[in-house]
Amino acid sequence: MSTTAIYPGTFDPVTNGHTDLVQRASKLFGKVIVAIAANSQKGTTFSLDERIAMAQTALSGSKNITICGFDSLLVEFAREHKAQVIVRGLRAVSDFEYEFQLAGMNRRLAPDIETLFLTPAEKYAYISSSLVKEIASLGGDVSEFVHADVRDALKSRLR
Repeated sequence: MSTTAIYPGTFDPVTNGHTDLVQRASKLFGKVIVAIAANSQKGTTFSLDERIAMAQTALSGSKNITICGFDSLLVEFAREHKAQVIVRGLRAVSDFEYEFQLAGMNRRLAPDIETLFLTPAEKYAYISSSLVKEIASLGGDVSEFVHADVRDALKSRLR
């Protein structure tokens, strides 16, 4: 049986840190579903369809990666797609407490689904969507943090 993993997030926008983790997860699992949250308490710069399109562009060429949106509990989405693992990224110690809490809650809701933490490559450890958006909104160059199409979308949206 091939294991399916879910990599969830808002991806507003998808960064090179996200793509690094997804590509690395794709080497560990038979199928990786990038699950883009429709509703975010953070509020988003891009619509769900735009975020899906950006992720598809940034991750094009990967055969075992699927990108789709969701608007339900993550564990329900995982069950719907017969996923056995939720992959979460940890950039810094500051991420750990929140991610640990999420993993515990997900385990309580779905004991049959495991959570696996991956750390990004060192060169991506400091990248976050929020920081990328802030840099882009102030006219900074975000080329080394995101795919070229994502950079262009940010420039257009945040002018």
